[in-house]
Amino acid sequence: MGRPGLNRRQFLAGAGGLTVAGSFGFAALGTGADALVSGADTRVRYWNLFSGGDGYNMIAMLDSFRAAHPGIDVKDSTLQWGSPFYTKLAMAAAGNRAPDLGVMHLGRVTGFSPGRLLDPWDVGLLAEYGVKETDFNPELWKRAAVDGRLYALPLDIHVQLCFYRKDVLRKAGLLGADGRMTPVTSVDEWFGVLKEARKATRKGLQTIGLWHNDQNFQWWFFVAFYTQLGGTWFDEANTEVTFDTDKATQVLEFLRRHVTDGYANPNFGGGAGAEQFVNGAPFAWEGNWSVPVFDAAKIEYGATPLPPVFGKQATHAESHAFVLPHQSGRGGAANEAAHQLAAYIVRHARQWAAGGHIPAHTPTLTTDAYRKLQPQSEYVSAMDHQATEPKVWFAGSTGILAQRVGPVVVSSTTGSAKPDAVARRMKNELTTLLASKNPMDGHTAAQGGAVA
Repeated sequence: MGRPGLNRRQFLAGAGGLTVAGSFGFAALGTGADALVSGADTRVRYWNLFSGGDGYNMIAMLDSFRAAHPGIDVKDSTLQWGSPFYTKLAMAAAGNRAPDLGVMHLGRVTGFSPGRLLDPWDVGLLAEYGVKETDFNPELWKRAAVDGRLYALPLDIHVQLCFYRKDVLRKAGLLGADGRMTPVTSVDEWFGVLKEARKATRKGLQTIGLWHNDQNFQWWFFVAFYTQLGGTWFDEANTEVTFDTDKATQVLEFLRRHVTDGYANPNFGGGAGAEQFVNGAPFAWEGNWSVPVFDAAKIEYGATPLPPVFGKQATHAESHAFVLPHQSGRGGAANEAAHQLAAYIVRHARQWAAGGHIPAHTPTLTTDAYRKLQPQSEYVSAMDHQATEPKVWFAGSTGILAQRVGPVVVSSTTGSAKPDAVARRMKNELTTLLASKNPMDGHTAAQGGAVA
């Protein structure tokens, strides 16, 4: 529960992770977490949650940094993905045993008591190492700041995508002259596409895999389409719930229809959608981390952001970001080296894009090397229309919000509860959470912010 990413990343490790790292000119996986650079006079302790394909890419990037900076010894540790990682990081920061550098999902930063469990970045020092605010999407940078101070340095955004088989869509007449999927701008158009695609699909395969029984994916899809409708969550002060149950019901009915109309098979669970996609199913809604899997399968495919069926482009996005876990004596050579390491990886994020992620460093996105990446360059526009969870302490990847409302969305998609009733229940859950206190600092969302 709440850990689909761990299994996916294990899948990536068995589906070409080593090849991905090598194809981008990284050093071989080499030294890894136990590397001790001879003659180094500064050590940076770095905790991350990257396993599988992401883990291979990160280790290779670290080895490249080590080769270029022999005076800095990077001691990296990979911890278990999800809640165990955040629990250990919080305990380390509270007990003054924190590493010099860490990684978090950006949506979790607000709940991590910035100013108490996280230290702010020195933006001047980051600029000395070649990273500045103008290098980032403005909204992404804004999400990384609390009370006007930068508490997270974005590495990427990772998004939910509509993967499509070009061979099947070509047969169905659904590919444009550019070899890409015909654009979709409404609910009726989308189900029309599914209808035509089903005609060209081999028997025994579903038309689309959309993780209909997974609480995380269903929540992410809901966030995307609810944002397309212009839905909101709370007022600016985080004192009132503004969740629109009518719009929520539209989204829930839309997700449910994939099952009731027979395009998604209710008997298939979990990662069956990706497996069927490899075997010839025309569509799969998956995270961009599936790119190495489908590349390794040697299939002809493309990927776009989730279709703007409600008129406005918006696809769910999260972000891996570097953070500075709180240290009572933060400063000196180790702190400066942590800034240098984070800036280096952010600036060299073209390699990170091998795992399917969209680099947060916007100059990278304009390079010829990135534009040649397929299908990455096809969905890079997602950077400009991110659908994110509300900026409150209980949100973020595998956070309390997803744990509370994700299963409720699943109950609607799979048919065990009616969409309108689920929408009302979601609003009740949001009301309860808004009044709840963050266990990190004892503050409600309305009282949140950096703690002195």
